[in-house]
Amino acid sequence: MKLAGLDWVLILSFFLVFLIIGIIVAKRSGKDTQEFFLSGRNMPWWLLGISMVATTFSADTPNLVTDIVRQNGVSGNWVWWTFLITGMLTVFVYAKLWRRSKVLTDLQFYELRYSGKEAAFLRGFRAIYLGVFFNVMIMASVCLAAIKIGGIMFGLAPWECVLYASVVTVIYSSIGGLRGVIFTDFLQFIVAMIGSIWAAYYIVNLPEIGGLENLLAHENVSDKLHFLPDFNDTKSLLVLLIIPIAVQWWSVWYPGAEPGGGGYIAQRMLSAKDEKNAIGATLLFNVAHYALRPWPWIIIALASLVLYPQLSDIGNEFPNAVLGHDLGYSAMLTNLPAGLLGLVVASLIAAFMSTISTHLNWGSSYISLDFYKRFVKPEASEKELVAVGRFSTIILMILAALLALALSSALSTFAILLQIGAGTGLIFILRWFWWRVNAYSEITGMVVSFVMALFFEFTNLGLEDYEKLIYGVAITTISWIAVTLLTRPTNTKTLSSFYNAVTPYGNGWKPFKKIASKENIELKKTHDVFTIDLASMLLGILFVYASLFATGYVIYGNMIGALVLIVIAVLSGFLIFKLWKKK
Repeated sequence: MKLAGLDWVLILSFFLVFLIIGIIVAKRSGKDTQEFFLSGRNMPWWLLGISMVATTFSADTPNLVTDIVRQNGVSGNWVWWTFLITGMLTVFVYAKLWRRSKVLTDLQFYELRYSGKEAAFLRGFRAIYLGVFFNVMIMASVCLAAIKIGGIMFGLAPWECVLYASVVTVIYSSIGGLRGVIFTDFLQFIVAMIGSIWAAYYIVNLPEIGGLENLLAHENVSDKLHFLPDFNDTKSLLVLLIIPIAVQWWSVWYPGAEPGGGGYIAQRMLSAKDEKNAIGATLLFNVAHYALRPWPWIIIALASLVLYPQLSDIGNEFPNAVLGHDLGYSAMLTNLPAGLLGLVVASLIAAFMSTISTHLNWGSSYISLDFYKRFVKPEASEKELVAVGRFSTIILMILAALLALALSSALSTFAILLQIGAGTGLIFILRWFWWRVNAYSEITGMVVSFVMALFFEFTNLGLEDYEKLIYGVAITTISWIAVTLLTRPTNTKTLSSFYNAVTPYGNGWKPFKKIASKENIELKKTHDVFTIDLASMLLGILFVYASLFATGYVIYGNMIGALVLIVIAVLSGFLIFKLWKKK
C-alpha cells in the first residue's frame, strides 16, 4: 500500500515535532536524575493522567482488542476490563502512599519497607528482572504490533518496521527524559484519539459495511455484541468473566495495572506535585483508559468480521504478514483514503512511540538508579547516572527489537505476561498494610510464579490458559504466605521509619504498634479514613463501567439503557466528589 504526499507530510511533521520537544527539554532533563526520571516532581495531574493513558494506548492495544473481539466478542474484553478494580484501588488508596514515600523509583521502596541483605538483593534483582527482562518482553509485544501494521500497510519486512519505528523514539527518549516523554505523550494521545475515532467512522460507512445499523445486524457480528458472556456457556462465563473478576485483578502483576500501583504508573505518581495531583492523575487515567478509548477499536474489530470473517481471508489477502486475528485491525485500515490514512498511521506511530518511550525511561531508571548506583558505583555523579540512563535506553530498544522478531500473537503474549505475574499481586496489595510481609515474601512470590510459568509453558499437561492461571496463583500465594510466616519480620527500625513516612492505615499494623510501644518508638497517627477510600473506589468502578456501557448502548441504539447508565454514572461521579471534599 502506498501513502500519498499528504500522508507523508502528516507523518513526517509529527516525527519532527517529537524531536523538537526532546531537544527543547534536553538541557533541563539532563540536569540530574530527579529531572531525567521524575521530571522534577512538579507535574500537574492532567498532564500525568494523559501521559499514563497515552502509554497504554500502544500500537499493540487495538491489535489485542481486535484479537479478543474476533474470537470472543465484545464480552471477551473482560480479561482486561477487570483490571479497573485494581486501578481504582490505586487511585483512592495507593496513590497518596506512593507520593508520601518520596522514593525516586518504585524499586527503592524495597529498602524503605524491608531490611537486611535480602532487601538489597530484591531491589537489585528486580531492577534487572523488571527493568530488562520483563520490560523488554512488553516492548517486544508493542514492536510486534508495529511489525504487523507495517507489513500489511506498507509491505515492510519485520526488521524494517522495528528500525524505522524505534529510531526517533530512542532519540527523544534518551535526550528528553521523562519530561520529554510526558510532553510528547500529550500530543500523541490527541493524535491517536482523533485517528482512531475518525478511522472507525470512515470504516463503518464503507460500501461493504453499509453503515452502523447494517454492521450491527450482520450475521457475523450480531452474536458478538453482548457486554457479558453467555451465562449458558459455562466455560466462556468462567474464562471471560468469573476468573478475571474473582482472581485475576488482585493476583496478577501486569504493566499499567499493577495491584497496589507500580512500574510506570508509580513513576508518574512520584513525579506529581503532591498527593492530590497523584490521585487526580490516576483517576483521569482509569476513566480515559477504560471508558473513553475502547469503542473505536471494538467497532473496527467488528467491521473486520464482515470483510474478513475467517482468519484465512486475512491470510489470502496479505500472504506476507505474520498471520493472526490481531491482523484484522491493520487490514481494515488499508481501506482508508489519502490524508486520513496519513493521520491514522501517524496516530499508530504516536501510540507506539508513547508506549516505547515510557518503558525505555522507566526501565533505564531501574538500571541507572536501582542497579548501577546502588550496586556498581554508589559514588556516581548525577550526570554519570543520566548518561547510564541514556545508554540503557538504546540497549533496551535493541533487545526489544530482536525479541519482537520471534513473537507472533498479541493475545498469546498477553497470556504469557499474565502467567509470569500470577500470584504476586496480593503481595503488592498487602505489603503496605500487613507488617509481616518481608523481602522473603516478595522473593518467593517472584521465583515461584516464574518457575510455574516456565513449567506450564514447557510441559504438556493439557491445561487451558485459565487453569494454568488458577494453579499458578494458588501455588504462588500459598508459597509466599508460608515463607512470610516462617521467616523473621523486617526489623523494627525499618518498619517504624516506613510507617512514619507513609502512615498506612488498617488492622494489619496493630501487632507492630504494640511492639513499637514496648520499645518506646513513637509512631505518627494516620488521618486517612478507610471507609471513605473504599466507598470512593467502589463508586469509581461503578462510574467507569456505567460510562463504558452507556457509550456502547448509544452505539447499539439502545437509548433507554444508555440513559439509565448515564444517570448512574452522573450520580456516582457526584458522590465521589462529595466524599473527596470530606477528606
